[in-house]
Amino acid sequence: MTEQRYDVVIVGAGPAGIFAAVELVRSGRVQRILIAERGKPIAKRTCPARQTHCIGCETCSIMTGWGGAGAFSDGKLTLSTQVGGRLGDYVSAHSMERLIEDADRVWLEFGATTEVHSPDADAAARLMRKATLADMRLIPMRIRHIGTERSPAVLQAMHDYLAGHGVEIRLSSGVSRIVADSGHVEGVEFADGTSVKAPVVIAAPGRDGADWLAEQAHALGIGLVNNAVDIGVRVEVPAPVMEPLTKDLYEAKLIYYSKQFGDQVRTFCMNPYGEVTTESYGDILTVNGHSFADERTANTNFAILVSQSFTQPFHEPITYGRSIAGLANLLGEGIIVQRLGDLRAGRRSTEKRIAESVVVPTMPQATPGDLSFVLPYRHLVDILEFIEALDDLAPGVAGDSTLLYGVEVKFYSSRLELDHNLQSQVAGLYAIGDGAGVTRGLIQASASGLVAARAVLAGGVT
Repeated sequence: MTEQRYDVVIVGAGPAGIFAAVELVRSGRVQRILIAERGKPIAKRTCPARQTHCIGCETCSIMTGWGGAGAFSDGKLTLSTQVGGRLGDYVSAHSMERLIEDADRVWLEFGATTEVHSPDADAAARLMRKATLADMRLIPMRIRHIGTERSPAVLQAMHDYLAGHGVEIRLSSGVSRIVADSGHVEGVEFADGTSVKAPVVIAAPGRDGADWLAEQAHALGIGLVNNAVDIGVRVEVPAPVMEPLTKDLYEAKLIYYSKQFGDQVRTFCMNPYGEVTTESYGDILTVNGHSFADERTANTNFAILVSQSFTQPFHEPITYGRSIAGLANLLGEGIIVQRLGDLRAGRRSTEKRIAESVVVPTMPQATPGDLSFVLPYRHLVDILEFIEALDDLAPGVAGDSTLLYGVEVKFYSSRLELDHNLQSQVAGLYAIGDGAGVTRGLIQASASGLVAARAVLAGGVT
């Protein structure tokens, strides 16, 4: 049997991998491209948890498959250099601006909405002043919101474009190992034992593949830098409560440093009139949220995340985050929901107390419980401090009926040692996107794909 050879192999079909492939195709200089993705096509990505509860599918259709986790997110493109990841650690501020513009242009070409949510100067100045008085920092952002129901069609259009331009796409084909020799990448080996050769491998496994990529780095002798692990809750309130912020900003990115511990606490993924959802990382279930372009609920949800960095000798932030999420799953048989008033009173929420709440949960399958049995004391104090500060900007968010879902964990933990082109110490091996710890959102993940592809083209493909 003739050994299969490619110019470039891309591992992972989320936005980072897709955008790398689009850039390579459009150059006209790379003929043999393979995208390997362990998940399914978008049309076959169905999640039991959306109807009943998580059953622990071997391959999670929310986190893996064509389009990555972003396929069923609410498709927010945050057009700012200040949020969304660490890509700015590798490229200049000017380059970041250009990359975001280029990535946004590609999203538009494939069907992203033309509408951009952007606060006017007066509104931004007024809200920034209020945030400052509450000891918070507000980062105004321009946001292009595609919508949960529209994102799959945009990503499918990208699939059809790449397939139509000769890119080989292997779905339901997990890569078990990156193969290298004498300091240079040689190809990949699949879970079924077959392998392919390539002088360039772009690893873009997404958040669900962070553990796998860290294992590959250890095996190949590539250094790792521990990122902070983000742990917190998803907050759900009546939409009017958050309108002082969402009306002008759509998403309010707020950063706060707790008085008691000095930890960074921030908002993440705000969804006006949205719904609370789940994410699965194999054997654990975490909480998330999204919003539609054309449909509305009565509530707004957002995450409050506490960032923790660890020093020697501890070097397992992913394991730490997974253990907390696993404890929540153990106690709640999935996701726990608690009224803020019950948490402050030191009692668990019950179905009766939830039913009496002003807020009708958009995740009815969540189990009423007590998050104080799950979250470390330090995280709990930080989150409660943040909510009280936020109440100055959005009165009512600190009300007893506010719902807290737990836990939300973001595994951006192990960042490979990479150069300014996102190339590792193994020549020809690039690591991009959320799974590499480089980015934390759709637009920077897409931009990281452009960085790697352009570096490959600048170096020539042999």
